[in-house]
Amino acid sequence: MVYNTLNLPKNKGVSMTGTAPQQDSPPQLSIEHRTTELDLADLNDLCDATDEGIRAGGGFGWVKLPARETMERYWQGAIIMPLRDVFLARLDGVICGVCMLIRPPQNNEAQAHIGHVTTHFVAPWARGHGLARMLLTRAEKEAQSLGMTVINLDVRETQEAAIALYESAGYDHYATHPAYAHVDGRYVPGRYYMKILDAV
Repeated sequence: MVYNTLNLPKNKGVSMTGTAPQQDSPPQLSIEHRTTELDLADLNDLCDATDEGIRAGGGFGWVKLPARETMERYWQGAIIMPLRDVFLARLDGVICGVCMLIRPPQNNEAQAHIGHVTTHFVAPWARGHGLARMLLTRAEKEAQSLGMTVINLDVRETQEAAIALYESAGYDHYATHPAYAHVDGRYVPGRYYMKILDAV
């Protein structure tokens, strides 16, 4: 299913090299809730976007680029996991970003109201179109539809653009972990956020 699709003319000049496509028409933006396996072209686009996010210092786990087959297995597994909702951003039809919503396990009744947003990024060449906010909004709406009332997330302190997005979207910073990540031989603090969702 595709959500938040803007019915704009499709740009004919999409670049597949990690650079921004030449814009001679407004970009086509969409968010897709993915629940089935990706075809080879989409899997390659997703892995390319992830590579670009890691190179740009994306705070979603990897510090160095993994082997392509490792990344392919990661995404193929993530999409079919039952407690994980994967949302993909497309710019002119090319996958360029991701946001995942992690559902609480069924045995955790006391925290059944809490979802966790993770692996939220947009490739550098696709930034500036509002896709990161669209991904976050779509994940929140899915959480609400599943009966969740709270979203938790965490982010490296160095991810200034992500922090600005989360705070502008109403997330409250409630804690800082001084040794949250270890990058280039030093500890990087992490910030923890939560948001109480509006009633549906």
